[in-house]
Amino acid sequence: MLTFCGGVHPPEAKEATGHKSIETLALPEKVYIPMSQHIGAPSKPVVKKGDEVKTGTVIGEPVGRVSVPTHSSVSGKVADVTELPHPLTGTRVLFCVIESDGKDTLDKSIGEHEVSGLKPEQITAAIQQAGVAGMGGAAFPTFFKLSPPKEKPIDTLIINGCECEPFLTADHRLMLENPNEIIEGAGFIAQALGVKNTIVGIEDNKPDAVETMMNAARGTGLKVQPLKTKYPQGAEKQLVKACLKREVPSGGLPMDVGCVVQNVGTAKAVRDAVRLNKPLYERVTTVTGPGVKEPKNLLVRIGTPVNNLIKACGGYAPEPAKLIMGGPMMGIAVSSDDVPILKGTSGVLVLDSALAAELEDHDCIRCGRCIKACPMGLAPQRLYYHIKSSRLDAAEKEHVLDCIECGCCAFVCPAKIRLVHHLKYAKSEIAARAKK
Repeated sequence: MLTFCGGVHPPEAKEATGHKSIETLALPEKVYIPMSQHIGAPSKPVVKKGDEVKTGTVIGEPVGRVSVPTHSSVSGKVADVTELPHPLTGTRVLFCVIESDGKDTLDKSIGEHEVSGLKPEQITAAIQQAGVAGMGGAAFPTFFKLSPPKEKPIDTLIINGCECEPFLTADHRLMLENPNEIIEGAGFIAQALGVKNTIVGIEDNKPDAVETMMNAARGTGLKVQPLKTKYPQGAEKQLVKACLKREVPSGGLPMDVGCVVQNVGTAKAVRDAVRLNKPLYERVTTVTGPGVKEPKNLLVRIGTPVNNLIKACGGYAPEPAKLIMGGPMMGIAVSSDDVPILKGTSGVLVLDSALAAELEDHDCIRCGRCIKACPMGLAPQRLYYHIKSSRLDAAEKEHVLDCIECGCCAFVCPAKIRLVHHLKYAKSEIAARAKK
């Protein structure tokens, strides 16, 4: 079975939602949409308080080369354009707050149209105008990935259906319920890139998704490839290694070895953008964990407060202790359920006091488990000591910037050292120093 070096096998914990069909969440009374939801420059608001908007109306225009527009996810009236704390970073950014009128009136630009004969640049433009950004978590503007430099020709498109993060099943359900749309979206991406080799990688713990996607792909030339279940199989560089045996160079990207990787949710959003001219204003999100009464997979409007999702899942179970945007390995803990769903929010995880317990860390015993587990071939314990001693130059020379923050090192550490915290700190400090 195809796989990569390193990695770990955390408990999958997907049984609570893996069998549950996607439910559409009721329209929220109010949405809080940040202008910064993707890597790159945030969009610039083009509406003001009191303006009427439709579902899919542009409320923020792109600024700079790496940026996409932001759209309203409901119809109604703009209640405010103001600075609020970003859910993932805590920094204050511009938000557009919209009061829903409950009618969900679509912008007149949305509607199915002819897609035959589209040129690559037309497909890429439609994706950009729809505000599509990677929906696997990184939220990189999709159109930019489809515009590689001429000196880096792309020969293979990989569609990521691994969903290796424990607890989350949004992509799994999307593959079971919308396989044809995903395949069509993958076709548009391949057409934009000008490639003929397309692979859908799915971990073998989802045999129903493998079978469903194989049936949908029959006759298209697209290959569905089962992969060994191991975390972080869904990370781009590990996925390229598993599928093609190509090594992405240190500091490089998949395009450096002729590949582009896109998530299955992104492929579905691309299909909607190209065929329906539908902006990315909703997504499937898994709400799960022992701290919520009835875990579900929900189709949610962007900007919907998390507490709306929790209510739709029956509320909190006894002893909710920690709320995480994303999964337990790479998610971000948040202090309030008032925060909104973003384009990259694949899950909302509620832990109880047992799972959220803070473990006391101890001195490193130099067992080497973190080295064996690291999928990037780093030595996390050496980097840890460099960082603790403020030797950031040494950490950079030993490739700390290649860390993908997957959490494998911390997961296997018997001393319970918060390795990822230190590595993230070093990366941010090095980046800040480079800007100066």
